[in-house]
Formats: sequence, C-alpha cells, structure tokens
Amino acid sequence: MGADRPKQYLRLGAQTLLERSVRGLLADERVERVLVVVAPEDAHAGALSLPPRCELAAAGGATRAQTVRNGLGVLRELAGADAGTDWVLVHDAARPCLTPGELGALIDGGGKDEHGALLALPLSDTVKQEQDGRVARTIDRAGLWRALTPQFFRIDVLSRALERGAHASVTDESSAVEQLGLQPRLIAGSAGNIKVTMPGDLELAEAILRCAGRW
Repeated sequence: MGADRPKQYLRLGAQTLLERSVRGLLADERVERVLVVVAPEDAHAGALSLPPRCELAAAGGATRAQTVRNGLGVLRELAGADAGTDWVLVHDAARPCLTPGELGALIDGGGKDEHGALLALPLSDTVKQEQDGRVARTIDRAGLWRALTPQFFRIDVLSRALERGAHASVTDESSAVEQLGLQPRLIAGSAGNIKVTMPGDLELAEAILRCAGRW
C-alpha cells in the first residue's frame, strides 16, 4: 500500500478498515463475540474504537496460520471447556465490504456441514499462467473458485488442521482443513467483498459502501 501504517489501520471515511470489517461480522446477532488478534508489539490497536461484543488479543504470530491458531487458543480460554464444539468465523481485517446477506448465507449453509464452509466466487475471467512476462498457457477456469472470507469451521477441527499444517504452506483456513481430508462447502459470496490490497482499492471499497448505503 505504500502507507505509513499497516493497511488495516488506514481510514475509510470515519472508520479504519479493521473497524468496518469488525462491524460487518457483528451484523449477524448469532456472532457472539469478535476477537481481533494483533501482534504483541502493535502500536495502533489501542486507538481502535471497537463496539460491544468485540475484544483485542495481542497474540498474533509470524504468519496468518500462526495468528489464527493463537487466536483460537484465546477463544478456548474465554469460552471454557466446551469451546471446541463452537463454530468460528475467520475474516480478513482488510475486507470491509462484507454484506449481512452473504454472512447469513455462510452461517446458514456452513453450520450444517461438518466439513465447514467458506465464502467464494466462481472465476469469470480467462486465466493465464505467466512465464518470463509472457503467457505460458491458458488455464481452464471450469470449476475454479476464488476464496473469500469469512471462512467458517468448528474450533476443534480448525485447531487440529492448523496444528497439523503448522510447517506447511497454508494460505487460508480452508487449505489447512483440506489437509485433514475434508472438503469445505463453497458458499457463493459477493463480488463486492473485496480485499483491500492496492491503493486504488480504497476508492473502490468506498464506492461499494456508498452504493450499499453503509458510508
């Protein structure tokens, strides 16, 4: 992003990206609490304006997988001995445009599936594989989906998956769970559920939120 701070703390109107992402999760009353997992040395988290049902945990790790695994440990401590059978949503702090409709669809569909579920979108563009700046081949997009967040799993299943995949290349929670031999359900998400990655994405996120009357 070329910014002076981690992108989740950039402003998107009156709120940071992270604050908007948190409120997106809290739009469904079935979400009992939101745990924001940050690095122990995070210098910006203390300035966040977090709503009720939301807590900070300075338990972040060196990777996404380690951070999620550490966050699950905190949730177990907060919820007690039976926490393993609870369900957890893992959401990117830089996805501020999650809609209540897609969140509800994920909880409704994923909560009935022992394999868990994730929001995703089927690929609509032609996909090219690159080599040395040129097209190496065109990849058949049939059956290919783009993973979004939140991703939704039972705490004990996801904890086991992340422990097992601790030294593997785990880019999202679903990929860790897949290594257990499970097949998470794909729940169609919204094209507006973007992950802010490049500077221009801030303007796009603003436009999406304005169109939805959420600015």
